[in-house]
Amino acid sequence: MAAFGLTAADLAEDDLQVWPDLWPALRVFEALGTQWRIAPGGPYGLDYTALPVVASMLGIGRRALGALFPDLRAMEAEALAVMAQSRE
Repeated sequence: MAAFGLTAADLAEDDLQVWPDLWPALRVFEALGTQWRIAPGGPYGLDYTALPVVASMLGIGRRALGALFPDLRAMEAEALAVMAQSRE
Protein backbone atom coordinates (compact mmCIF):
# COMPACT_ATOMS: atom_id res chain seq x y z
CA MET A 1 0.00 0.00 0.00
CA ALA A 2 2.89 2.34 0.72
CA ALA A 3 3.86 2.25 -2.97
CA PHE A 4 0.49 3.83 -3.65
CA GLY A 5 0.78 6.41 -0.89
CA LEU A 6 -1.73 4.61 1.35
CA THR A 7 -1.73 3.33 4.88
CA ALA A 8 -4.00 0.74 6.48
CA ALA A 9 -5.96 3.61 8.03
CA ASP A 10 -6.90 4.81 4.51
CA LEU A 11 -8.86 1.64 3.83
CA ALA A 12 -11.75 0.20 5.73
CA GLU A 13 -12.06 -3.59 5.62
CA ASP A 14 -15.24 -3.46 3.59
CA ASP A 15 -13.64 -1.17 0.97
CA LEU A 16 -11.77 -4.06 -0.63
CA GLN A 17 -13.85 -6.36 -2.72
CA VAL A 18 -12.39 -8.52 -5.46
CA TRP A 19 -14.42 -10.38 -8.04
CA PRO A 20 -13.61 -14.09 -7.79
CA ASP A 21 -12.38 -14.30 -11.40
CA LEU A 22 -9.83 -11.53 -10.69
CA TRP A 23 -8.51 -13.05 -7.47
CA PRO A 24 -5.66 -15.03 -9.12
CA ALA A 25 -4.41 -11.93 -10.97
CA LEU A 26 -4.53 -9.91 -7.76
CA ARG A 27 -2.56 -12.59 -5.91
CA VAL A 28 0.14 -12.55 -8.60
CA PHE A 29 0.20 -8.74 -8.72
CA GLU A 30 0.62 -8.52 -4.95
CA ALA A 31 3.36 -11.16 -4.99
CA LEU A 32 5.23 -9.16 -7.65
CA GLY A 33 5.28 -6.12 -5.36
CA THR A 34 9.08 -6.15 -5.13
CA GLN A 35 9.58 -6.72 -8.86
CA TRP A 36 9.16 -3.20 -10.24
CA ARG A 37 11.62 -2.04 -12.86
CA ILE A 38 12.87 1.40 -11.85
CA ALA A 39 14.55 4.15 -13.90
CA PRO A 40 15.65 7.64 -12.82
CA GLY A 41 12.11 8.88 -13.50
CA GLY A 42 10.54 6.20 -11.31
CA PRO A 43 8.95 2.79 -11.91
CA TYR A 44 8.09 1.93 -15.50
CA GLY A 45 6.75 -1.61 -15.26
CA LEU A 46 6.91 -4.99 -13.62
CA ASP A 47 9.81 -7.36 -14.25
CA TYR A 48 8.03 -10.05 -16.27
CA THR A 49 10.95 -12.44 -15.95
CA ALA A 50 9.79 -13.10 -12.38
CA LEU A 51 6.21 -13.76 -13.45
CA PRO A 52 6.40 -17.52 -14.21
CA VAL A 53 8.27 -18.27 -10.99
CA VAL A 54 5.89 -16.24 -8.84
CA ALA A 55 2.81 -17.75 -10.49
CA SER A 56 4.21 -21.24 -10.04
CA MET A 57 4.87 -20.60 -6.36
CA LEU A 58 1.23 -19.56 -6.03
CA GLY A 59 0.07 -22.75 -7.75
CA ILE A 60 -0.96 -20.98 -10.96
CA GLY A 61 -0.08 -22.94 -14.09
CA ARG A 62 1.20 -21.59 -17.41
CA ARG A 63 -2.17 -21.75 -19.17
CA ALA A 64 -3.93 -19.96 -16.31
CA LEU A 65 -1.14 -17.39 -16.21
CA GLY A 66 -1.71 -16.60 -19.87
CA ALA A 67 -5.40 -16.08 -19.19
CA LEU A 68 -4.83 -13.71 -16.28
CA PHE A 69 -2.03 -11.72 -17.94
CA PRO A 70 -4.36 -9.02 -19.39
CA ASP A 71 -5.80 -8.42 -15.90
CA LEU A 72 -2.29 -8.21 -14.47
CA ARG A 73 -1.34 -5.67 -17.16
CA ALA A 74 -4.40 -3.56 -16.28
CA MET A 75 -3.38 -3.54 -12.60
CA GLU A 76 0.18 -2.65 -13.57
CA ALA A 77 -1.00 0.27 -15.72
CA GLU A 78 -3.22 1.64 -12.97
CA ALA A 79 -0.48 1.27 -10.35
CA LEU A 80 1.96 3.13 -12.61
CA ALA A 81 -0.57 5.92 -13.09
CA VAL A 82 -1.10 6.23 -9.33
CA MET A 83 2.64 6.19 -8.64
CA ALA A 84 3.25 8.84 -11.32
CA GLN A 85 0.53 11.00 -9.84
CA SER A 86 2.12 10.79 -6.41
CA ARG A 87 5.39 12.11 -7.86
CA GLU A 88 3.70 15.25 -9.23
